[in-house]
Amino acid sequence: MAKNQLDLSDNYKYRSVNVRTRSKRKRLWKAGAIGTWLLLMALAAGCASGAAGSAGGTDASPATPAKAGGAGGTGKVIRIGYQKGNTLNILKVKGNLDARLKAEGYEVEWKVFAGGNFVLEAMSSGSVDFGHAADGSGVFGQAGNKPFVYVANDLPNPEGMGIMVHADSGIHSIAELKGKKIAVSKGGNHHYLAVLALEKAGLKLDDVQFVYVKDASEGRALFETKQIDGLGSWDPFFASAENDLKPLTLTDGQGYSPNRTFYYANEQFAKAHPELIRLILEEIQEADEWANDHKPEIVKLLSVALGIDADAIERAVGRRKYGVELLSPEIIAPQQQLADTYHRIGLIPNPIQVAERMPVDAPWAADSATRNK
Repeated sequence: MAKNQLDLSDNYKYRSVNVRTRSKRKRLWKAGAIGTWLLLMALAAGCASGAAGSAGGTDASPATPAKAGGAGGTGKVIRIGYQKGNTLNILKVKGNLDARLKAEGYEVEWKVFAGGNFVLEAMSSGSVDFGHAADGSGVFGQAGNKPFVYVANDLPNPEGMGIMVHADSGIHSIAELKGKKIAVSKGGNHHYLAVLALEKAGLKLDDVQFVYVKDASEGRALFETKQIDGLGSWDPFFASAENDLKPLTLTDGQGYSPNRTFYYANEQFAKAHPELIRLILEEIQEADEWANDHKPEIVKLLSVALGIDADAIERAVGRRKYGVELLSPEIIAPQQQLADTYHRIGLIPNPIQVAERMPVDAPWAADSATRNK
């Protein structure tokens, strides 16, 4: 076995399959008013039914796709968990995955969730087969022994999070946060960034007072009213605060964390259906390539989905590139650093080895057409 290969037999005894590959299909939508209108109408319809979709669903075994109901059902359903505004939301609206899976005899059941932790919780209960969540969600899920496996990730977006202070605060560096209050969502990507930045600046974590908030809006409210000195945030809320409040951003994630989000699959589903995971990843990549070429449409789509000003969304979308990467040792290493840090600062009770859930030579990765160079 090659030095950097992960022996799948250690943890995931995948059955032998021939993963069907295909040449890259370019089915990009035409830009313009009609395409944008269709996107927004489809999104509005999806948002209207999303809450119900996250609550119910058939809890079939993930190793056997659920049965589709109704006269028009194809017989088998793949259940995908997504969050409003993320890349799977774009994939859902674009419709290319639904079309390809329909040709293969499957339907897609889209289930919307408020956060990545909820996606992985649903995955562990068997009500979701495939989903998308942040790097920290994977660490917490593995620490809780949830049955899932990483299958791929988005391209890095370190610019999409940051630590900011008021422009008139007199604070001009991370080191000057000593003795100050910093609001973060506990365990979030920006919390991790704050930990790394403080330690690099020579501070101990007890040199500052972390104020833990339940969501981005609570953190922003504390920051606007100057009840805290610093705020950790993530896009698009980070971009919104930059636009509206004109703070001084002390640092973003560059040089600290790649800030990746990952694609996950239920462990049983991954063992039984690697060919479906491959198919899903190919269609995500196609939607991502469309998104890179049609960012004005993406801005409108995400602004409607999240209820955030289009200018903030434009700033957030403008500093990221969409695309799928398959797992590699270079991707595993910073994820392990995150897990080690969360254990060291007490966010997870025991150390974990993320490579146990990140198979780099899984069947869906063979002869990849999805890896970004």
